[in-house]
Amino acid sequence: MDMTRPAPVPLVASHRQRLVIFCFLLTALFMATLDNQIVSTALPTIVGEFGELERFGWIGSAYLLASSASMPIYGKLGDLFGRKYVMLGAIVLFTIGSLTCGLAWSMDSLIASRFLQGLGGGGIMVSIFSINADLFEPRERAKYQSYSSLVIMASGSLGPLLGGTMSELFGWRSIFLINLPIGIIAVTGISLLLPYRRPVRKPKIDYLGALLLASTVASIVVWADSVTLFGSLVAWQSMVVVAFGVCCAALWVIVESRVPEPIVPLKLFRDSTFPLFLIVSFCTGSVAIGMAQYFALFLQTTTGLSPTVASFCFIATTSGIVIGSISTGRLISITGRYKPFTLIGLGLNIAALFIFSQLPVGTPIYFILGFMLMQGLAIGFGQQAPIIGVQNSAPREDVGAATGAVTLMRMAGASIAISIYGAIVAAGIRDVGTSIPGVADIGSLTPTMMLALPEASRLAVHALYTHAFTPVFMTGSVIAICGFIAGCMLKPVRLPPATVAEKKPEPAAAD
Repeated sequence: MDMTRPAPVPLVASHRQRLVIFCFLLTALFMATLDNQIVSTALPTIVGEFGELERFGWIGSAYLLASSASMPIYGKLGDLFGRKYVMLGAIVLFTIGSLTCGLAWSMDSLIASRFLQGLGGGGIMVSIFSINADLFEPRERAKYQSYSSLVIMASGSLGPLLGGTMSELFGWRSIFLINLPIGIIAVTGISLLLPYRRPVRKPKIDYLGALLLASTVASIVVWADSVTLFGSLVAWQSMVVVAFGVCCAALWVIVESRVPEPIVPLKLFRDSTFPLFLIVSFCTGSVAIGMAQYFALFLQTTTGLSPTVASFCFIATTSGIVIGSISTGRLISITGRYKPFTLIGLGLNIAALFIFSQLPVGTPIYFILGFMLMQGLAIGFGQQAPIIGVQNSAPREDVGAATGAVTLMRMAGASIAISIYGAIVAAGIRDVGTSIPGVADIGSLTPTMMLALPEASRLAVHALYTHAFTPVFMTGSVIAICGFIAGCMLKPVRLPPATVAEKKPEPAAAD
């Protein structure tokens, strides 16, 4: 069916100015998403300086917790106060957090600084997609949001490499301090070039709803990490966290139904597109972002590749993401249809993960690279539609809230899946009681140590990990099936065509 709602007029009339603004936005996005990955390879160096190995996981979890919890709130603030100053505030907050990370004097101060960084990073990731909705018409927006997604994926690929190189050459503090000049450049460009569109309604902040939503999200993230914190997903402490989260969620629904300006307006759920894309985003986050780090572990433990060689294998996945993302953005722009690409992406995910679950020990690496390319294509095809779909279905005054909710669900799916996959791998290794010569503790076996094992022992380790990863990929495939079912239920919407170039833009208030 065709949409009857007219296409919104872009905030900026000049196409060249829109492109320049978009480049500054991508600069801020690259900075925020890169910092979520760049710290991974620098962790051993950081732990070597501060100690407290048992707490190093919170260097990443603090960032994820803060960014996930703040995403819907930033989206709503953009709807109420205008997206320009919310975006600028998020960049400034992220830059200040980067400075305090670089000056950290203890593990506690670093974790607190990472939390501050995450508060800014969550706002950057949400605001850029909301601003895109102001800059570009729906069909044109599909093409440019594919570039935004490419930046996210590129930062995920470059982060570990840059983190290891910079920490070795300049010290681990450099990976945070490098954000200072980048943040200043982004703030300057956006301040000067992006017009301010004043919202038509009077701001009324739902403080209680924001607190309850943040508490709910925080409970989910803490529960997802409860294997590290409490030893099990079903430990009594974990159940207390779950109960607290359920209570906060129930109270949040009650509050949102009564306040004049809810953080996530419940009226968005009246259009089935919104809740269905929440499910799709959760599932795609689980099988795309959540599965990414386990492919590296899979390659090193089941094929015997060194960390350096294994990292180059991700070129196949990255290539697939690039091809799929750019192709999908352009095809949505031409056809106005996004549902088919949602189904293609999830369908490829189902097939790729199921194939990985059936790979025998000793599968040639070129076959694995082909399936990694397939997984990359699946991610590229499926990552555009959720944001485009909810932005098109939501009223203009709620675009930020809808965008924040979808982004939140993607990150929540990733964080929960990471913990579930890790628990499955650990259980698969723990349940095998076979003694492998030369291996005292399978859990502490590094890739370098594995390469030094006798051939028979090395093959035994490969077989053990292949067996452990089978249920991981099967679980990912089942999650993708759930997303595919939700995608099938989407309405066959067609985006409105672009307006004529001569149409004047809406007036924007001067800064």
